[in-house]
Amino acid sequence: MDEHFSRETAAPVPRAVAYVRDLLDGFGPAWVLCGGWAADAWLGRQTRDHGDVDIAVFHPDQRAIAEHFPGWALVGHDPNVPGDTTEHWDGRHLDLPAHIHVPERGSPLSTSADLTHPAFEFEFLLNERSGDDWILNREHGIAVPLHRGVRPSRWGLPTAVPEVVLFFKAGGHLTAAEARTANDVLRPRDEQDLFALLPALTAGRRSWLAQSLGTVRPEHRWLAHLRS
Repeated sequence: MDEHFSRETAAPVPRAVAYVRDLLDGFGPAWVLCGGWAADAWLGRQTRDHGDVDIAVFHPDQRAIAEHFPGWALVGHDPNVPGDTTEHWDGRHLDLPAHIHVPERGSPLSTSADLTHPAFEFEFLLNERSGDDWILNREHGIAVPLHRGVRPSRWGLPTAVPEVVLFFKAGGHLTAAEARTANDVLRPRDEQDLFALLPALTAGRRSWLAQSLGTVRPEHRWLAHLRS
């Protein structure tokens, strides 16, 4: 993985991303910009609309989120609650796979006007790590060293590198059972991010993504674009 993107000229940070960045000032554990905003961060410009800001935090650090946002509207999803739950997350331990919503006021996930709501909606995605490695798919042994999988983007934020962003968007993190259920159905926004980033991927980044995604999802239709 090269430094091509990191050497680019710094670019202004969009308001939503800057807002979340500022809220995380003083947050102790490592955090990583991911999702669609991460794709834009590498390009240095917004390429599409975004529903929220996605932040990856590692699973053992989840308690720090509750401690950093006391009194905030937080909703935690994991296998122990219904998928449509709006129960306020009070810091209970979440099992993987898990994420924590921080909904805007007026969102269907907001259950109390007395709680603090953000100006821009964001979400914490709990990820797995082993020592200095970011585990992307444990079932298939796909991992990257953290120092290679997270780099400062053109917005100056710790950001998942482009190939890792696209690996997740392609469903590379899914188990075999989850992949069968997904049935290669991709969200339009994920395909937008692929085609926005694809021209900027170096051969090394493209090769890693093709090999890793091919290991997990050998029939994935993105592979034709990555190998062309």
